[in-house]
Order: sequence, then structure tokens, then C-alpha cells
Amino acid sequence: MKLYEFQAKNILKAYNVSVPCGKTISQSNDASETFREIGRNRCVVKAQILAGGRGKRGGIHFVNTPEEALSCVTSMLGTRLATHQTNQKGAEIKYVLIEEAVSVKKELYLAITIDRSLCMPMLIACAEGGVEIEEIARRTPGKIIKEPADIFFGIHPFQARRIASQLNISGALSMRLNNLIVRLFRAFLENDCSLLEINPLAVTTDGEIYALDAKMDVDDNALYRHPEFDQCISYQDVSPAEALARKHRLSYISLDGNIGCLVNGAGLAMATMDIIKLHGGEPANFLDVGGDASLEQVAQAFKIILSDPKVRAVLINIFGGIMKCDVIASGIIQAIKEAGIHIPLVVRLEGTNVEIARKILDNSALSILCAKDMKEAARMAVTASQ
Repeated sequence: MKLYEFQAKNILKAYNVSVPCGKTISQSNDASETFREIGRNRCVVKAQILAGGRGKRGGIHFVNTPEEALSCVTSMLGTRLATHQTNQKGAEIKYVLIEEAVSVKKELYLAITIDRSLCMPMLIACAEGGVEIEEIARRTPGKIIKEPADIFFGIHPFQARRIASQLNISGALSMRLNNLIVRLFRAFLENDCSLLEINPLAVTTDGEIYALDAKMDVDDNALYRHPEFDQCISYQDVSPAEALARKHRLSYISLDGNIGCLVNGAGLAMATMDIIKLHGGEPANFLDVGGDASLEQVAQAFKIILSDPKVRAVLINIFGGIMKCDVIASGIIQAIKEAGIHIPLVVRLEGTNVEIARKILDNSALSILCAKDMKEAARMAVTASQ
């Protein structure tokens, strides 16, 4: 789950990381008053979208008066901002962050991510902040500083000193940077992040260090440990179907096809989409109910698929291990009774309690097309969708 800049900064403040004084608004009428509340002669207005590259596309502006703030916010809210990290349509600006403008002496780059080859966190730094780190890594890879971090012992003092030295930071400022790195790593671990990026990390003219921007990605698989993030989900730019899937702990991604897929297991889900395409069809979604889904989860998954107006047929492909086939069958019937169904439904079941499941479906008096294997199921679904 990606967090907006203002959400990430609120978390970092709890770890004593210095961020500019600011406030997030969603109505242009609040802009002038917010400017006055911050109490600075100059502020920065920042569009809040879940993508980088805002500055190059007009998503960040400096303002000097409450009137300028009002005009800037009014021109932003409700519009769409396209960057190199969004599609051509761009992302809608629903929130705007107004912050004090900090007097910057030097901009740095600092991030913590997961190095999957080493299977451990990696701290990445660069003396050139405020720019695209990917471009620097491509042009001048020697400027990228990397330090692996142990999840048990954290960042060692000698590593923090080495990073400060390579960034040409010394004296009291070096100690501030060392403390900041330790705090950021603690925030990274305790919030189950897959990415924590500060770009730019600013050294101010009065010798302080501020996180001028913050990007935080939280591992979806760890959200059950963080009920405090539930309030963040409502801010996410997701469809109602995706929001419902998250609520019921279902892995769902909407696609462009017209055959809805309900599968247990990511591998089987990908194989199901592949075999649909092999037979000339297009999957409408990736939906993995997992290996131990409840009756309620199955019913909700079915409703999510039926809520997509593009779907012309549904393929349910279940291999029952821990997930019992009779639970799937009961969930299907429950969902159909609650939501109804007006499109063809193809079911392929195999594994635990499959005979019980088939009897449940047979006795339901519903019009269900049963397939004996994946190949037949895909062929039937493609034909039905046409």
C-alpha cells in the first residue's frame, strides 16, 4: 500500500524526523486560512498523488500570499496530474499539502528498500537529491551509496559515519544525519515498509536536516498487524471493487478483459489467465481468494467479479487443499442468491471434498456449466463470453 506524502510525514514525525510545518486540505476555501496558520511569508503548495515527478509537471508551486495560495489550490484540486509514474490520463488531485518553504543549502537523497538478492534491507544515499535517482544510477552509478542493514542489529555506527563521509557531511551535522538514519530505519522496520524514500533530504542554511518529501510503501501482507493503517485505505485512489477486496483480505486486480476469474492461489490464478488467453479470451481480473478463505470471503469475491460491467462470463477454478471445494460451492450459491447472476458461470473444482461440492452445485438448481479440467473450463468460458 502506497501512502501519500502527508501520511508518510505524519508517521515520520512520530519518530522525531524533522519535516516542514504544514497542513493538508481538500477544499480550496481552506487555502488562505491554512497559509495564515502556517505563519510564513512563503509556502509551497504540493499536489498529493501516489506518484513521483510532480515538480516537473506543475504539481509543486511556491506562493507568497494567502491570495496566491487560494488561486494555486483552486487550480489544482479536481484536476488530473500526469507524470512519468502515472498513465497518460494521470491521477486526480484530491488533496493538497501546504507547507512552509524551507531555506535549503543542500539537497540529498536517502532511502531504505529491500534488496531481494541479498534478502535484507538496503540503505541507499546520494549527494544529489531532488532528482530522479534512476537516472543518476544509469548515468553515474558511482554516485550511488549503498549500505546493507541487518534487521536485528540495525544500522551500525560505522555505516552511518561512512555514509556521512561519502556525502561530504561532517561535524555536528554528521551526528544529526546519523541519528536521522537510525530513526528512519526504525520507522522502516516497525511499519513493515518495502520502501521509505526521502527525496530531497534537505540541509538548511541554519544547519538542520529536513525531510522535504517522503514516500512510504507498506507491505500489504503485513497490514493485518497495523490496524492504524485502516484509516489510510479510505484515502487510497482505488475503485470500490478494490476497496472491498482489501476489506475482505482478497488479492484483486482489475484487467481489461471480459472473463471474470475466481481462483485460489496466485500460481493457479496466473495459469488460469494464461490458459484463457491461449483459447482466445481475455481475463477481466486477477482474483486470488487464498488457500483458507471463509464462506464470506468467497461470496464477497464473487460479488466483486459480478460488479464489473465488462464481465460477460465467470470462470471459477479451484484446486482444493486447505481450501475445501464444498466451501467454494456454498459461497457461490450464497453470492448468487444475494446478488443474482445474469451471465454464464463455468466451474472447475478438484481436490478436497470435490464430490460433496459437485452435489451441492447439482442440487442448487442453478444454471452452472461444470468442466472436468482447466482446458475444458477455459474453452467453455471463452465460448460463453462471446
